[in-house]
Amino acid sequence: MRRALAAPLVAALLAISTPTVADEVAATARERQWQLGTLHMEQAWRLTRGAGVTVAVLDTGVDARHPDLAGAVVKGPDLTGQAPGGGRWGHHGTGMASLIAGRGHGKGRADGVIGIAPESTVLSVRVTLENDDPRRELQRTRTRGQDSLARGIRYAVDHGAQVISMSLGGGSGTWEGSAAEEEAVQYALERGAVLVASAGNDGDGPNRKNFPAAYPGVIAVGAVDRKLKVAGFSNRQTYLSVVAPGKQIVSADGPRSYVIGDGTSSAAAMVAGIAALVRSAYPDLTPLQVRRAIESGADREGHSKDYGHGVVNAAHALAEARRLGERDPVTTPAGRPYFGGGPSDQGTDTRLLVIAALLALAATMAARVVALSRRRRR
Repeated sequence: MRRALAAPLVAALLAISTPTVADEVAATARERQWQLGTLHMEQAWRLTRGAGVTVAVLDTGVDARHPDLAGAVVKGPDLTGQAPGGGRWGHHGTGMASLIAGRGHGKGRADGVIGIAPESTVLSVRVTLENDDPRRELQRTRTRGQDSLARGIRYAVDHGAQVISMSLGGGSGTWEGSAAEEEAVQYALERGAVLVASAGNDGDGPNRKNFPAAYPGVIAVGAVDRKLKVAGFSNRQTYLSVVAPGKQIVSADGPRSYVIGDGTSSAAAMVAGIAALVRSAYPDLTPLQVRRAIESGADREGHSKDYGHGVVNAAHALAEARRLGERDPVTTPAGRPYFGGGPSDQGTDTRLLVIAALLALAATMAARVVALSRRRRR
């Protein structure tokens, strides 16, 4: 994630030395969350706030000591092969977790960062190192670190994550992708997990294909500014799914501080939060249906390499999810469509209908055989 730190605000945000200053900083952080209005969160939260959903954050680790994440984080494994040290861990991951499941703090939780799905749970899986960690280059070449993302995806799925957020990309040597990661993505999709990833931050340069965003089935997310214009750094690709706020985004940083940053990382985290809302309200939807709901609910017509299907809208995504569930209900093995609580208890009547249909089919087939035999005798 690019960190474009505006000096006046950063000086205030990072200087948390006394309770009074901390309160002022937390209040400022909430005021700066311009994305909440853009994504129509108040309307979406009338239906759900993400309760019951686990979102795996595959990142640099999440610091559960931050007051905005109190009680929201489950610690998973460290798959990097590098022990946390020197304060060089958890900054980026904590920021992404706060944008997904931040709960704020203070009276009425009115201070600090509130996430898109503030009642969801974060499963932290450390799969990469911070950008400024000198051991990052070493991690790329170590055997233990080569498949950390693939192993992280599988771990998340096996431990109940319904949504997997991956604000990762090119900077960690993933311009080409890998067979292990692609197989892990398919493993997750087959087991009902929704995967979201950042599109990448070199759109104003090489604009390279970026993984894991480019894997089939992953919701690839680009970034827009306050005017809903695509950010110059946001990668533009045909596989782009949607765009979300990604400039001047306030997020948690470390155990008690905040930071302002630019990047598709933040945008992806917000879309992961919207996926969690959809999952919470409509748990029977497939990953493909969740993706369609998010794309169909975006505020733009058509598709382009710049915007994907458009700027995400949490309220519209939930409305589309409801429509998709009613139009394309999940089907049980017995062939009976249902949505919501599950199939009704009509086993006896259904069996009678099936038997009658089979008898009718058998009679029809028998008549065809007789007719065919007569034609042959002629």
